[in-house]
Amino acid sequence: MELLEILKRPEGYAGQNRNLPADWKANAQQLCWEYNNAAPNQPKQRQAILQKLLGTCHPLTFIEPDFHCDYGFNIHTHGLAVINYNCVILDTSPVHIGAGAFIAPGVCLACSGHSLDPAQRSEGISTSAPITLEDDVWIGANAVVCGGVTIGKGSMIGAGSVVTRDIPAGVVAAG
Repeated sequence: MELLEILKRPEGYAGQNRNLPADWKANAQQLCWEYNNAAPNQPKQRQAILQKLLGTCHPLTFIEPDFHCDYGFNIHTHGLAVINYNCVILDTSPVHIGAGAFIAPGVCLACSGHSLDPAQRSEGISTSAPITLEDDVWIGANAVVCGGVTIGKGSMIGAGSVVTRDIPAGVVAAG
């Protein structure tokens, strides 16, 4: 299986990421830099950059700078998505953001992880699993959502939370 196919799979994986082409990350870094430095009064320019960066970018996707991601092509917005300042999305697996999603400042969506075994970590073994935010999800400021998590429709994650397990639809989860 090709590396790109592995990264885009809907299942998690473990592997050594030293073989990933450097231009994938460099492209995302360049587009994030262009986006973060685009004038706020240039919405068409900003939207064009997002269309190049994200795998699927709904026209009602709004991201405030500074925004950073690993690859961009693994991020998919499916309707109105408001992503506030200083968001980081480590998209080593697919990240799906449903319609009506609100992501507060300082949020990190982290598909990527590292091996629990120190010897494997030193060999560059990493893990990754997809993240899904269903429709109408709200993630509070400075929350972290870890790989493999699905947050159900209409749920809210409290500020500062660390989400390591799936959250059902229609609940408030904090802590």
